[in-house]
Amino acid sequence: MIYVTGDTHGDIERFKDPQFKKLRRGDTLIICGDFGFVWNGSKKEKSVLKKLAALDYTVAFIDGCHENFDLLEAFPTSEWNGGEARFIAPNIIHLMRGQIYTIENKKIFTFGGGHSQDIEFRSESKWWEREQPTHEEIMAALSNLKANGNNVDYVITHEPPASVKVCLGVDVFQRIEVHALFEEIMNSCRYEKWFFGKCHIDKHIPVRFYAVFNNVTPLK
Repeated sequence: MIYVTGDTHGDIERFKDPQFKKLRRGDTLIICGDFGFVWNGSKKEKSVLKKLAALDYTVAFIDGCHENFDLLEAFPTSEWNGGEARFIAPNIIHLMRGQIYTIENKKIFTFGGGHSQDIEFRSESKWWEREQPTHEEIMAALSNLKANGNNVDYVITHEPPASVKVCLGVDVFQRIEVHALFEEIMNSCRYEKWFFGKCHIDKHIPVRFYAVFNNVTPLK
C-alpha cells in the first residue's frame, strides 16, 4: 500500500502515532515536504535516521520550505522507480522536483519546495533560497508531464495551487512561480487526487484536493 502524510519536521515522535502501525513491510509512506530529518548532521540526528532506516517500509519524502538543502543535496542522485531520487538510506528516499515515479503500478508526480512565511524570523544559516523552485525545475517538470501524456494517477506537492489557497483562506496574497505551474497542471493534466502538506491541516477540498498533516492516508 501507498500512504501519504504531512510535514514531519524531524519529529521522530510522529512515527509512534498509532496510525503508523498500519504500515507493513513493503509499503511506502510519502511525506509531503518539510521532512526535517536531514538538518544538522548531528549524532542525535544520525541516531534518529538509523531508527527510520530500521523500519520495514519505505519512507519517501518531497522537500518543503524547512530543509537544509546543503546537506540534502550532498546525497548523490540515482534512478528509482522511473525518476531521479536521492537515497538517504536504503529505505529513506528524497523524491525530487518534477519527477514521475511508478509505485505499485501508479504514476506519482512530485514537486517539493515553496515559500516560507517566516523568512524574516529565520537567520541566514536556517533559510535556503533553494526552497523556492527554479524556472529550470518548473520547465523540466512540464517536459516530464508531457512525456507521460499529461496523465498521472496522483500529484504530491508541498505547496497547494494558488486557487486552493484561496479556498482555504491561507496565503492569499503570496504568489511564486511554482503556483503558475500548479494551475497549468490543474487545467491540462489528468490525475485522480492531489495531496499537499504545507497548510498543516487535514482537510479534503472537493473534488480532488487533500491537505494532509497528522493523518496517515492511503492514496486509494
